[in-house]
Amino acid sequence: MSPAPVVSSATPYLGESQAPTRADVEALPGLLLLEFGTAWCGHCQAAQEVIGDALRQHPDWRHIKVEDGPGRALGRSFRVKLWPTLVLLRDGQEVARTVRPSHAADIFTDD
Repeated sequence: MSPAPVVSSATPYLGESQAPTRADVEALPGLLLLEFGTAWCGHCQAAQEVIGDALRQHPDWRHIKVEDGPGRALGRSFRVKLWPTLVLLRDGQEVARTVRPSHAADIFTDD
């Protein structure tokens, strides 16, 4: 597995047509950090540095930013209610979740 890319606000959220399905993410081996939010969300923008710090501490995590909103299948399947919501999956199974992290330590330091 290749290291996670450095995250910045320039890394786009995947729209509905590009986002993986629930079956797609459940089939991925290893650790995957799903980030649900939108580019225009102030909380999402504020969390980018924190998320980037966490990803640099965990280079083995894959990271996928998924644009969320009403009727978006992947976000609804994870019952996302606030942005950003970060869901950590290990071999397709949810192992941790956090909402609106303010420090890198808020993002699953004990994986």
